[in-house]
Amino acid sequence: MRSRSFRQWELGFLLLYAAAFYAIVIDRSLHLSISNYVSFLFYHYEKLRGLHPGWISGRLNDISDAQWRNFRENLPILTVVLGFFTIVANILRYWYNLKGRGMSFIWILTSLSYLSYLHGACVGYIISVASLNFFMAKVFARSKYYLGMLWVFNLAILIVNRIFEGYSFSLFGQQLAFLDNYRGTFRWHICFNLVILRMISYGCDYHWSYKKPLFDQKKHMQRCNICSSGKTCYFSLQERSIHGDKYSFSMYLCYLIYAPLYIAGPIVSFNAFATQMDMPQKNYSLGQIILYGLKWILTLLLMEAMTHFFYYNAFAVSGSWRHLSPLEILIIGYGVLNFMWLKFFLIWRYFTFWSLMTGIETPENMPRCINNCYDLETFWKSWHASFNKWLVRYMYIPLGGSQRKLLNVWVIFTFVAVWHDLEWKLLSWAWLTCIFFAPEILIKSCSNAVQVRSAFGMCIQRELSAIAGAVTISCLMVANLAGFVMGPSGIKWLISRLLHKDGLPILAGTFTTFYVGTKLMFHIRDAKKCNQLKDH
Repeated sequence: MRSRSFRQWELGFLLLYAAAFYAIVIDRSLHLSISNYVSFLFYHYEKLRGLHPGWISGRLNDISDAQWRNFRENLPILTVVLGFFTIVANILRYWYNLKGRGMSFIWILTSLSYLSYLHGACVGYIISVASLNFFMAKVFARSKYYLGMLWVFNLAILIVNRIFEGYSFSLFGQQLAFLDNYRGTFRWHICFNLVILRMISYGCDYHWSYKKPLFDQKKHMQRCNICSSGKTCYFSLQERSIHGDKYSFSMYLCYLIYAPLYIAGPIVSFNAFATQMDMPQKNYSLGQIILYGLKWILTLLLMEAMTHFFYYNAFAVSGSWRHLSPLEILIIGYGVLNFMWLKFFLIWRYFTFWSLMTGIETPENMPRCINNCYDLETFWKSWHASFNKWLVRYMYIPLGGSQRKLLNVWVIFTFVAVWHDLEWKLLSWAWLTCIFFAPEILIKSCSNAVQVRSAFGMCIQRELSAIAGAVTISCLMVANLAGFVMGPSGIKWLISRLLHKDGLPILAGTFTTFYVGTKLMFHIRDAKKCNQLKDH
């Protein structure tokens, strides 16, 4: 009873602290943006890059992030095109009762028209490489060396694509040089990174189809709430073996260039895609999908408010954060990470919406808020969640799974960095993450080995876990800012700045805030567990 009363008092304090923290962050962010808004207009036009006239209260809008700017500007045409494709595909499916094979041809035709606009003549590169991968699968899939061949081929393509920046047609003869004038509006080799993941997925699933299936459907249904209710979960779609004729070239090509998921994903395995192309998903009703879309629109409005009132990313890309106080630097860093989370949330949910409208359910990226993760493992499972599932199925488990966890994280995160781009700052992000991951893995294994039963022991364990959570959040901020915002040199400067006399109190306050945030996350987890127990 005392423990319960203490938890309630603790929760009250944590909520008050969180409210005060966000009040300070919002106040300082508004002050930075408003003061800089005036100087931007009258004195320092070049200081902040990426601020453009907005539509809210006459304020400037921060569209300094190229990825967000391109998505936002192309949103109307994307919506029209994907909406048209969805209507056409669904009408043809229901009028002619089309199944997997028929729908694959429909989506190949519509997707090729989409790719022709995006990449122009470079569509030929995509079809050529995809055909080579398909030919290799059909010839060597039964070989025990096939998976090695598959990975070497796709990694080579990934690296060479980047080195040659998508290849000039003149490399293959001056008679083809004129095609360089018809390369489309979007660099094909950037989108091809996702196609490579799909080619590996197809090759692995096809290779494993010749082996005895390890997936036990009956046992899974006993444990899975979705499958036991009569529906089919994504894991079951992914793990279940499918008929050999589903591995046809038409289904393969449809999977690679499927328009709703082509640009950004989410990533879906070949088995799950082919199954749903034949039998559309039934986990989401039309009403639920429409509600999903309405929630997305509200989130877009939140993003617009954020970029009109808080110029976090403009400060980061302009380097202006170097002239700010330690507190303001940390607020900018925290704001940039929240901006990145919201940006990817919107991009991925947008394409997920159109995929659901066409009958394909994908793993949900960003299932948990960035401010509700206190360990590295949970963070990566909740960030690019579909990519995480792909990595687990096609890399982590084949490399030995949990038996070689400490080694596997280095291989996997290095691949993730190279897959994103050939940049040192991404490799530094990957290796920093691995360095931070190793202690967490060891601490978790030791914690699981020790069974604490006394109230005092559980209290000590909870406090130590909160401290560990605060350390992890600090490490996550450093790794992500190094990889995606400031680079290693910027992080080095930031740390040296915070270690000065005026920065140490801010550093201590930040760590305390992360500790309080972790304790608040514990309460959220406890509440969810209680609700789950009540439901059962």
